[in-house]
Amino acid sequence: MIRTVNRVLLGLVGLVLLVVGGAVLAVGLGASPPSWWIHHGRHDVLLSTAERTRWRDDAWWWPTVLAVLAVLVLLALWWLVAVLRRRRLHEVLVDTGDGAGALLRGRALEGALAADAARPDGVAHAHAHLTGRRNAPEAHVRLLLEPHVDPAEALDRLTAEALTHARDSAALPALPAEVRLRTAKHKAGRVS
Repeated sequence: MIRTVNRVLLGLVGLVLLVVGGAVLAVGLGASPPSWWIHHGRHDVLLSTAERTRWRDDAWWWPTVLAVLAVLVLLALWWLVAVLRRRRLHEVLVDTGDGAGALLRGRALEGALAADAARPDGVAHAHAHLTGRRNAPEAHVRLLLEPHVDPAEALDRLTAEALTHARDSAALPALPAEVRLRTAKHKAGRVS
């Protein structure tokens, strides 16, 4: 639903900006505007001195303007975060073979995947979360490796064991994964 709302809002904002910008550009290039338009000619200003100073002496004007602008900035930031944020998958559709199917909590599969990924020796910490659709999830796994571990070996073990086990246990045809590997850094200790 948020994708639909996002597309509609982006379309409306884009249409308004295109119409207003095109009309201002047309007037600036010499086209004659309609009588109701805010600009009346090529050398007309956006706000006249009288319009700019009209509310200057009223005590409510500037706090209202600042409050409205602050609300608009907060709404724009909320919208940006909502668009850029990766959605966490709440449930995974498991094919039970009888045509009915079952729902598996996404957090449960994430926890099992992270526990399996952290099991091999040399993995200091593992974190997993699922995105995508409930019938085609995608795994995002972060592994924190000890300094002595070969990253290629850790990736092979993750693919062969943890991801395969998660895919098979949820009866998924595929479980694409994005894996990020980091090495744990240990502070040097003092030897006496």
